[in-house]
Amino acid sequence: MSGSDTAPFLSQADDTDDGPVPGTPGLPGSLGNSKSEDPEVPDREGLQRITGFSALIVAVLCYINLLNYMDRFTVAGVLPDIEQFFEIGDSSSGLIQTVFISSYMVLAPVFGYLGDRYNRKYLMCGGIAFWSLVTLGSSFIPRERFWLLLLTRGLVGVGEASYSTIAPTLIADLFVADQRSRMLSVFYFAIPVGSGLGYIAGSKVKDVAGDWHWALRVTPGLGVVAVLLLFLVVREPPRGAVERHSDSPPLNPTSWWADLRALARNPSFILSSLGFTAVAFVTGSLALWAPAFLLRSRVVLGETPPCLPGDSCSSSDSLIFGLITCLTGVLGVGLGVEISRRLRRSNPRADPLVCAAGLLGSAPFLFLSLACARGSIVATYIFIFIGETLLSMNWAIVADILLYVVIPTRRSTAEAFQIVLSHLLGDAGSPYLIGLISDRLRRSWPPSFLSEFRALQFSLMLCAFVGALGGAAFLGTALALTPPPAGLLCEAGPTDDRIVVPQRGRSTRVPVSSVLI
Repeated sequence: MSGSDTAPFLSQADDTDDGPVPGTPGLPGSLGNSKSEDPEVPDREGLQRITGFSALIVAVLCYINLLNYMDRFTVAGVLPDIEQFFEIGDSSSGLIQTVFISSYMVLAPVFGYLGDRYNRKYLMCGGIAFWSLVTLGSSFIPRERFWLLLLTRGLVGVGEASYSTIAPTLIADLFVADQRSRMLSVFYFAIPVGSGLGYIAGSKVKDVAGDWHWALRVTPGLGVVAVLLLFLVVREPPRGAVERHSDSPPLNPTSWWADLRALARNPSFILSSLGFTAVAFVTGSLALWAPAFLLRSRVVLGETPPCLPGDSCSSSDSLIFGLITCLTGVLGVGLGVEISRRLRRSNPRADPLVCAAGLLGSAPFLFLSLACARGSIVATYIFIFIGETLLSMNWAIVADILLYVVIPTRRSTAEAFQIVLSHLLGDAGSPYLIGLISDRLRRSWPPSFLSEFRALQFSLMLCAFVGALGGAAFLGTALALTPPPAGLLCEAGPTDDRIVVPQRGRSTRVPVSSVLI
C-alpha cells in the first residue's frame, strides 16, 4: 500500500505521498531526469509521451466526469414526468436545476481551498460517496414532498463540487504542453457524452421500468464503482512537479487571500471566466428546457399527443436530444482543441479567439433553431446540431487557458472561483429565469398548447443574446492575454516574487510581472 493510503484523510498536501509519480523531480519520468527516452520527459518540441499509468488515471477521471454529467441531466430527461408527478409549473421545474447549481457553486470554493492543501484523492472519494447516497435517496420522495426533492438535489452539489474543482488539477500535474491539451480534451469529452447519456438513460430507463423514479437509481451504483476506482487506481501527484526542473524548490502554497488577490488582478482569468459564464448560461438553459421545448413543438405540429396528467410523457425528444448532445460535444470539443492547437503555431492568442468564434457562431444557429420550431422539427434539430457543435468548442480550451495563466498552487482555487462565477451568473439562475419568463408570458395569453410552446420559445431566445456577449468576453481575453512561452511553468517561490520558466530544458528566473499569474 502506498504512503498516502495510510495518511489521514485531510493530511496536508506536502505530506502526502502515493509513491513515485511520473513527473516527480529526481525520479524516472521527471523533468530533472536527463534521459530523453523516459516517457514523461517533454521532447525537444515541447511534447510529452504518455505512460500507461498516467493514461489509466485520466481514464478513471474521465469515467467519473461522465458519470457526473450523466446524473446532472438524467433529471432533464424525465422533466415532463416530474412536472406531472409533483404538479408543478415551469418556474418550479427550473428551481430543480437552480438549487443544485447554487449548492455546487457555494461549495466549490471550499473544495478549491481544500484541494490546494490536502489529499485530493480522498476529498473526491468522500464527495462522490456522499453524492451517490443522496441521489439514491432522492428517488424515493413522495408526491407531496417536492421541497425534499429540491433539498436532495442541493446536497448532490457536494459530490460534484468535490470532483469538478480538483480533477483538472490532477491532469495538470501529470502532463504539460500539447499533451496536457490533449488529455484535457479527452477529459472534457465526458461532458457532452455524459450529458447525452443522462437524457438517454433517463428516458429509456423510465420507459423500461414504467416509472421515472428508476431513472434516478442508475448513477448511484455507478458512483460506488467510481469511488473504488479512485481509491485503488489514482495516485496523488505532487503539485506542479511535472513542470518543475530538478533544481527548483518545491511549491509552497500562499495564503487564501493572497491567492484571491492574485486571481483578481489576472485579466485573462477574469475575462475567460466571464466568457465561460455565457457558455454555462446557454448550456444550462438548453440542458433543462430543450427536451420540453421540442416536445411542445411536436405537440403544436400535431406529431405527438400532449402530456396530460396521469399519462406518461413521450420520451423520443429526450432520446434524440441526448444523441445530438453526445455527437455535437465530441465533435465540438475535438474540433476546438485541434483548431486551437494548429493556430497556436502562428497566433499565440488562438485559444480565446477560437472560444470567441465558437460562441459568436453558435448564437445565430440557436436563434434559428427556436424560430423554425413551429414550421419544421427537422430544421430545428439541424440548427441545434450546428449551434451545439460550435458551443462545445469552448470546454477544453477554457480549462487549458486557466491552467497556463494560473500557478499550480492556485489552480484548484482558480477552478473553484471560475465555477462560482460561471454558475452564479450562468446556469445557477438561467433555468429558473427561462421558466419564470415562460410562466409570465403564458399567463398573458389564453390557455392552450400553442401558448405554452410560444412562451418557452420566446424565453429561450435570451440564450442567443447571452452567447454573443460571451463571445465579446473571449475577444477581450485575447486582447488581455500575455501569451506564455512553450512549456511555461508558473511556480510560486517562498516570496512569490520570482518564478521559474523552463523552456526546452533550460530554466530562467523572471519577474512575476512578466507573465500572468
